[in-house]
Amino acid sequence: MPEEATEAPPTAPSAPPPEKKRAGRRRAPAPSEAKGPPDEKPSAPPPGEAPRAPKHADLSDANRVLLRTRTTLDGRRPIFGRQAANRYFRIGRDGTWRRPRGLQSKQRRHYGYRAKVVRVGYRSPAAVRGLVPSGFRPVVVRTPADLDRIDARTQAAIIARTVGTRRRLTLEEVARKLGIHVLNPIVKAEREA
Repeated sequence: MPEEATEAPPTAPSAPPPEKKRAGRRRAPAPSEAKGPPDEKPSAPPPGEAPRAPKHADLSDANRVLLRTRTTLDGRRPIFGRQAANRYFRIGRDGTWRRPRGLQSKQRRHYGYRAKVVRVGYRSPAAVRGLVPSGFRPVVVRTPADLDRIDARTQAAIIARTVGTRRRLTLEEVARKLGIHVLNPIVKAEREA
């Protein structure tokens, strides 16, 4: 039997497949796409409005590097377990440290299978010691007069735990007007739209 040639019917040119949305971060706009004039800096707040509290401290470049170094060292630092903390609840419950002093103490003699002993080599860099992760040096405040002594660029306020709610709200309002960052606020700052 002779084979019949079967041709496929002509089809319309197919449209290109729709582009798939890629998951992940959005691409940052190029400088030419940025809104507004490129050289314009953020303007200062209007005269009647309070200055905005900074989210991060104004640190030198060296201190900023040391702060990152401190974070790395914090991850490497061992947990300093107290001798016999696993044996007695009264010893291990609060996580305090006491140096092992026993004559035959294996921890004092640095046996490898015992917990590490606190030493000066584990310390963080002195320039950034005591700073919170955002770079501020915390200052405990109890009255509005305490807020006047704070440098808003390098220090942040911690409202004392003995301060009641009414005075705490007053302190937060005064700090907002002065542009001081509060580390433990009751009232969270509203997000800008």
